[in-house]
Amino acid sequence: MPEIAVISEDLCAQLVTPKAAFAAVEGVFAAMAKGEARNFPVVREALGHAEALYGFKSGFDKAGMALGLKSGGFWPGNMARGLTNHQSTIFLFDPDTGQLQALVGGNYLTAIRTAAASSVSIAHLARADAKVLGMVGAGHQSAFQLRAAARQRAFERVVAWNPHPEMLPKLAAVAEELGLPFAAVEREALGAEADVIITITSAFAPLMMRDWIKPGTHVACMGTDTKGKQEVDAHLLAAATVFTDEVAQSVSLGEAQHAVAAGLIHEGDIVPLGAVINGTHPGRVSADEITVFDGTGVGLQDLAVAHVAMRAAQERGLGARVTL
Repeated sequence: MPEIAVISEDLCAQLVTPKAAFAAVEGVFAAMAKGEARNFPVVREALGHAEALYGFKSGFDKAGMALGLKSGGFWPGNMARGLTNHQSTIFLFDPDTGQLQALVGGNYLTAIRTAAASSVSIAHLARADAKVLGMVGAGHQSAFQLRAAARQRAFERVVAWNPHPEMLPKLAAVAEELGLPFAAVEREALGAEADVIITITSAFAPLMMRDWIKPGTHVACMGTDTKGKQEVDAHLLAAATVFTDEVAQSVSLGEAQHAVAAGLIHEGDIVPLGAVINGTHPGRVSADEITVFDGTGVGLQDLAVAHVAMRAAQERGLGARVTL
C-alpha cells in the first residue's frame, strides 16, 4: 500500500508562502482558460445544524497534475469557540492510479489562496496608480487579503468598514505592520475614496452600492460562494467589466448570480481572469473603467496550493506519513 503524506495546518503555514500561493493560483487560472484544468460541480448544502454550510469542491489540473477535492465549509459559531469559522481538509490523489497521496490541512490554505486570487486580480486589473485600498470586512481572512493586496500596488493608505466595528482594530494592526495609515469609515465614504476595494464577508444583501463606486475602481468580491449570498449591488456589475475565476460558478453561486438573474448582464459578458493572464483578453482598457473580479473560490485553487505544500514537504522530508 502507498504511503500517504499528512500535512498539518502549522506545516502548511511554513511551506506555502504568499508568493508561492500567488504563482500557484495565477498558474491554475491560466490553465483553466486554456482548457487544461477543470473544476467539477460544487456540492454545498446547509446542514440544518449549527447554522453550518458544508460541501465539496474538486477538480483536475492536467497541466499541474493535481487531482483531488476539498471537503469543508463554514461554521458561524466557531469564532466564539476560539476556532476559525472556515474548516476544511484537502485530499490529493495520484492522477495516474487514483490512489490517495496526501491529506492536507485546508484552513490556512483556503485563506491564503483566497487572498492570492484577489491579489492576482489586482495585479492584472487595477490601475497602476491605485493609492487607496478599501476593505469591506474584518474577519479572519481580511488580514490575508490586506497583506496580499499590499504586495501588488504602492498603496498609501487603507480605509475599512465592517458590520461589527469592534473587529476593525485587528485589521488596523495589520495595516500598521505594513506601514499603511488606516481609517475606519462609512461605506459610502469608502467607495468615494478607494481605488481598489476588497469585499470579504458572508453577506446575503449588498453592502456596497453602485452609486458609491467612483470611475476607475477595481472591486474584488471575495465572499460570495453560495446561492443567495451577495456583497455588492447587482447594478455595479452592469456598470463594470466583470471578470471571474470560473464563469459557471460566477453565474450560479458567485456575485454575478444576482445580476444575471435580474437580466442586467449575461453569462457571455463575464470574462475568465485566466484569459487576461494568457493575453487573450486585454483586461482593463481605460483609466475610468470599473472592473469587478467575482472570486467564487474554485476547487482548483485549493488543489494548486495543496500541491505546493505536498511537494515542499516531500523535498524537505517534513510531515507525517501513514499507510492505510
